[in-house]
Amino acid sequence: MKEFPELKAVSTDLLDQFESLWGRLDYTETKNRLDEIELELSKPGAWDKPDALTPVLKEKSQLSIKLGMYDDLVEAKDDLDAWLELAQEEADGETLNALDAQVHLFRSRLAGTELATMFAFEHDKNNAILEIHPGAGGVESQDWAEMLLRMYTRYGERKGFKVNQLDFQHGDEAGIKSVTIQIEGLYAYGLLKGEAGVHRLIRISPFDSSGRRHTSFASVDVYPDMDDDIEIDVKEEDLRIDTFRSSGPGGQSVNKTSSAVRITHIPTGIVAQCQNEKSQHRNKATAMRLVKARLYEAELKKIEESRRQDYQAKEAIAWGSQIRTYTLQPYRLVKDHRSNSETGNVEAFLDGDLDEMIRNYLLFMHAHGQNT
Repeated sequence: MKEFPELKAVSTDLLDQFESLWGRLDYTETKNRLDEIELELSKPGAWDKPDALTPVLKEKSQLSIKLGMYDDLVEAKDDLDAWLELAQEEADGETLNALDAQVHLFRSRLAGTELATMFAFEHDKNNAILEIHPGAGGVESQDWAEMLLRMYTRYGERKGFKVNQLDFQHGDEAGIKSVTIQIEGLYAYGLLKGEAGVHRLIRISPFDSSGRRHTSFASVDVYPDMDDDIEIDVKEEDLRIDTFRSSGPGGQSVNKTSSAVRITHIPTGIVAQCQNEKSQHRNKATAMRLVKARLYEAELKKIEESRRQDYQAKEAIAWGSQIRTYTLQPYRLVKDHRSNSETGNVEAFLDGDLDEMIRNYLLFMHAHGQNT
């Protein structure tokens, strides 16, 4: 059990960090804007055109979550103050254990709020669209791509985000050929944009009867989900729209209608497809959103390249281009090659415990002025 002097020192340091951080937060502005929106929504006739309220309601939701995060931080700070005061009067085991638990809670909320202050990019608050593609290597890389899908799905669940599969193509024997998912949650894109790049896995292959060590690669691309707010002019004549039957493992659930939609933006060669819905209309709408998001991201990258805000363009999903290496044999380690952050708890990391490494990467980018 930790002693009171140690807990007091840690608490004092965290409270000092809180005071420094609080001065940089936009609490008053956020609350005032939320009050303005609620006032507008309460006026007579405000709901006469519900469709026009979609962006307003989205902003209201985001502001409510943000304000809730700030309020939770203040509540944790007040509770820490109270436990510190109680421990000074009576430092028994039960009180110190409660103080220690409160220190951990406050540190976690402080770190989460600190990250939010680094999201200066206009669309960091948006949902994220994440794509995973296996590299060369057949079933090995396809299995690795599916492991990454599970990792990001679990990460989203840990954060309380909603994860939706937009497109999924099964591998030949195991794993996946490609997958596109949407991760819904405040700052989902800001948190996950640094995951874009090549991910390398080193392990003893479960598909090799000789038990040899294999290296597999998979690429991850991340885009901000722009909904209908994106201002990208896409001409109808620049699009080729194909319909096909959704792919799957077969059986009674296989789709027997051509409801899946693939849209190709001919000038850029950008392709997006969706097959998760039974409705062709819905799949087309989702695929169109993906096309717009990728076009928007392509424009962003042109700007970001000059400001060194994006990872180096990858020529191939192979050696020398990875942003992160996951080693399972002969030792166990996950290492980010940009921030040099690493962890030996590979199981937890692959189970979605990405917070610390994502935080270290964002802090690294912030320190180098490359995250705005």
